[in-house]
Amino acid sequence: MKEENMKKYQEQLENLVLGRTYELMETNKKLQQEIMERRRAEETIKELNDILQRRVLELDHTNKELESFNFSVSHDLRNYLRGIDGFSLALLEDYSDQLDERGKEYLHNIRQAARCMERYIQDLVNLSKGNLFQLFFEEIDLSNLVEEIAKELQRLEPGRKARFIITPGLAATGDKQLLRIALENLLDNAWKFTGKQPETLIEFGITRNRNVEAFFLRDNGAGFDMAYREKLFQPFQRMHALAEFPGTGIGLATVQRIIRRHGGDIWAQGGVGKGAMFYFTLK
Repeated sequence: MKEENMKKYQEQLENLVLGRTYELMETNKKLQQEIMERRRAEETIKELNDILQRRVLELDHTNKELESFNFSVSHDLRNYLRGIDGFSLALLEDYSDQLDERGKEYLHNIRQAARCMERYIQDLVNLSKGNLFQLFFEEIDLSNLVEEIAKELQRLEPGRKARFIITPGLAATGDKQLLRIALENLLDNAWKFTGKQPETLIEFGITRNRNVEAFFLRDNGAGFDMAYREKLFQPFQRMHALAEFPGTGIGLATVQRIIRRHGGDIWAQGGVGKGAMFYFTLK
């Protein structure tokens, strides 16, 4: 009886060991499959990373070529335009006594068109910078930048009555060159559309809007219809007639590209004849 019990117990142990051995073999098989799948996944990720790295290098090379091309073309075009403007001025100065009023008017129109085209080219260059330039981040005093730009605007029109309200010490991290271009375009826009006011009022500060802390630039100018606010930041879109307010229609599109490259956003509020307020964030 004792031997039979021992034999049964031994058989039970053997069956248990066999069962556990089978379970271990199955578990090991699954682990081997998972290891192989993980290795294949790692190899796939490595291949994708290599492809991505090549694409990044190709894109960087393409951007540098585009940047060089933009500089070369814009430089040459501006040289031609300066030649047109310069020779037109020479005709006005050296042959003024041989020209009637209509001839002088034609030359003035040529010079004005040349200057407008030069501004247009510069705006296009700035628009491309918003996408192509490599960013160099540093701490920037935005209030100082706005103050510098405001002084330059007033210097160009010393007889114009204008008041700037600039909150001091507003800083952000970003590319100084690109953010200066963005602020120049915002201030140029405000300066232009307040030109018909008895007194220009432009304010720069920070506030809370859309549940975020946002910088703002507010003016008391011509404003715009909120129904068309999405067009504000589209290239070559104009909210006012060219004869009423000159410009290329590129400035705000440039601002948006620069702000978005900094991980931020920009939006606007306003009303016809009630001025405009532009908000922007920087990551």
